[in-house]
Amino acid sequence: MEFQQNVSLSNYSTMKLGGTASCLLEVEDINSMIQAIKIAKKNNQPIIMIGGGSNTIWKDEGFPGLVIVNRICGFEIVSQEEIGTYINIGAGEIWDEVVAKSVNMGLSGIECLSLIPGRAGATPIQNVGAYGQEISQTLVTVTAYDMLSETLLTIPASDCNFGYRQSRFNKTDKGRYFITGITLLLSKLKPMPPFYPSLSEYLANNNIFNYTSSIIRQAIIDIRSSKLPDPNIIANCGSFFRNPIIEPSSFSLLAETYPNIPNWSTEDGLIKLSAAWLIDQVGFHDYYDSETGIATYPTQTLVLINKTARSTADLLKFADKIKKAVNERFGIELTQEPILLP
Repeated sequence: MEFQQNVSLSNYSTMKLGGTASCLLEVEDINSMIQAIKIAKKNNQPIIMIGGGSNTIWKDEGFPGLVIVNRICGFEIVSQEEIGTYINIGAGEIWDEVVAKSVNMGLSGIECLSLIPGRAGATPIQNVGAYGQEISQTLVTVTAYDMLSETLLTIPASDCNFGYRQSRFNKTDKGRYFITGITLLLSKLKPMPPFYPSLSEYLANNNIFNYTSSIIRQAIIDIRSSKLPDPNIIANCGSFFRNPIIEPSSFSLLAETYPNIPNWSTEDGLIKLSAAWLIDQVGFHDYYDSETGIATYPTQTLVLINKTARSTADLLKFADKIKKAVNERFGIELTQEPILLP
């Protein structure tokens, strides 16, 4: 194992900001990960594990311990059922490559999660979702190392406490589990409507009526590419704010003043609002903040991009400006989506 010392964490976040890690190690197998954890614990070092850094923001103070970068790969068909296929996936697999492989096999269930940056192990943490699909819909189990019991566990999806952009891994058990793999059950059936509104619009506009996972994947790639920046080219960490979910009574009051406010009903009877619309309304559409060096992306206000920022403090300062303006106008508190570490 090659431990690196005093590593800039800006290289391990697609926002390209952050301080220095005292120690960093990239691991390619579970045994190496466990051995590294034992060494760090013996030396009383704090430990944290990351994947691709696409949903991660590092504090300017850095991390005074061991950062484990998960590169545990694997893509293995476990079993075949009449209408579905079980697949084990290493947590360090690049997520979009996982989607591509499954689509090439004629499987469906995660095609709408195409082009989402990051690694497979991150998908259960925030219950990654897009265009009407969430990872919780296909996830069977999570394999993870429990830092408390110091054992490798298999956690069924029913025990992950999934919600909108959340799970036990980023709520009640944040930092307790290091995910090493996931198992998905993907369907052999073709995707069927109704589809997410923007996806339906794309399909109709392109006269597409034969729905396969491959066709849906390409549609999602086209839609995302037209709206979102490539983190390999423009420093960003995807959607910075979650769409707020409010009570129907609160929505009714808002709708009296803003009758055209975009909204969707959730399964539990609440109302989801468009954070992008709220941000646009308070003047931050295609906005560059010269004080902090952060801007909103022209075609998707939810995405904050790093143009000339020098610190995470700059990013958070600009985010606070947006949150304050939205709260003052609408009485809604926006929630940050990327994880601030440590």
